[in-house]
Amino acid sequence: MAFEGLSEKLNSVFKNLRGKGRVSEEDIRLAMREVRLALLEADVSYKVVKDFVATVSEKAMGQDVLDSLTPAQQVIKIVSDELTALMGGANARLTYASQPPSVIMMVGLQGAGKTTNVAKLAGLIRSQQGKRPLLVACDVYRPAAITQLQVVGKQLDLPVFEMGQIDPVKIAQEAIRYAKDHGNDVVMLDTAGRLHIDEELMNELKRVKAAVKPSEILLVVDAMTGQDAVNAATAFDEALGIDGVVLTKLDGDARGGAALSIRAATGKPIKFIGTGEKLDMIEPFHPDRMASRILGMGDVLSLIEKAEQTFDEEQAKKLEEKIRKNRFTLQDYYDQLVQLKKMGDLSQIAEMMPGQLGKQMQSTEIDPKMMAHTEAIILSMTPEERENPKVIGPSRKKRIAAGCGLEVVDVNRLLKQFEMMQQLTRQLSSGKLPKGLGGFPGLGGGGGGRMYGFGRKKRLR
Repeated sequence: MAFEGLSEKLNSVFKNLRGKGRVSEEDIRLAMREVRLALLEADVSYKVVKDFVATVSEKAMGQDVLDSLTPAQQVIKIVSDELTALMGGANARLTYASQPPSVIMMVGLQGAGKTTNVAKLAGLIRSQQGKRPLLVACDVYRPAAITQLQVVGKQLDLPVFEMGQIDPVKIAQEAIRYAKDHGNDVVMLDTAGRLHIDEELMNELKRVKAAVKPSEILLVVDAMTGQDAVNAATAFDEALGIDGVVLTKLDGDARGGAALSIRAATGKPIKFIGTGEKLDMIEPFHPDRMASRILGMGDVLSLIEKAEQTFDEEQAKKLEEKIRKNRFTLQDYYDQLVQLKKMGDLSQIAEMMPGQLGKQMQSTEIDPKMMAHTEAIILSMTPEERENPKVIGPSRKKRIAAGCGLEVVDVNRLLKQFEMMQQLTRQLSSGKLPKGLGGFPGLGGGGGGRMYGFGRKKRLR
């Protein structure tokens, strides 16, 4: 999980402050020392850490904080505000040309995930902004780069323009003409990368920039490379003049130093972050929301947005009515299972949950195999059996098991778990919340969670 180590250390610091009725200057000095160490361990650059701690210390030493009835909360707010400012302050949006097509030029070193994230970003702006992007294969050196772009383009149903291994400038110019003729209002150039920054690479990128005059130049960097990502961002900005950064593999970077250092080092904002390998796992970067996540306060706004994009409003209303009338069926359960899968990894949802709830959810994982078995069993049932599982006797169970390639015991287990889920919905419809986490099944006492394929993570000792 991104920022996991930093988040734990900062929360430990603030827990100590909360335990004090009054906070002295010495308390704040000790707290800031721990904050400085936590940031350095998170691979944030020394200069950024030094400036950050100095700013927070100066504001936290003010009499309005020291004399406050809730000094710990005041200090946390100052840290939150400064973290937000450090990462750019506000969400930086893409700039589009006044006359389409807009050209977005994606640059970066090999291995950062540039080709995949060209397609990811194109899919995002199509779904969220109604754009019609065209992917353009301008990487004519790396083996199979063109094929890779075609594959991810096909998976997202996005058009791909390529002309083989000729001059990238010529390819970019022809792609713009093609886009004008075919109604594509955004042209996304997947340019060549190198294993390291060299003059030849930069000269080629400069030629492409001069020829097509992109409205955005986005640098794709790998968060897991830490300060190397910051160094790459600085070098590309000095040579090319980038407009923003796409920070990939943030889900695999437990430290998060790159995200906290890039804006301070280059003055250029992080515009998007990659949060997983799937082609829909990219999202706009909101500095205030990320600061909230780091400080253990969750990111409820992003969670709501994710839910709104995933869940069908009309279907949700029907489900709510069914629960109220205690008519929750296996078909409803299957529909919710499909929606849950669309929301992504539960660990990523947990990062958005505030406080203790998020921590408890992080110890839970979705077992894809169990979910697949559950889906297969339900799909092997007739519509009547899904609506009324009580009609499923021994012979029907054998037929269902044979139809999905599983055992009768698996069918029995699902039916038992569904019975528990129905009991839960009866409690919800009567206004009685079960113990645990407000009735989220399988999380802390709901009991029926394994029907979704949830299970506790095994901890290594």
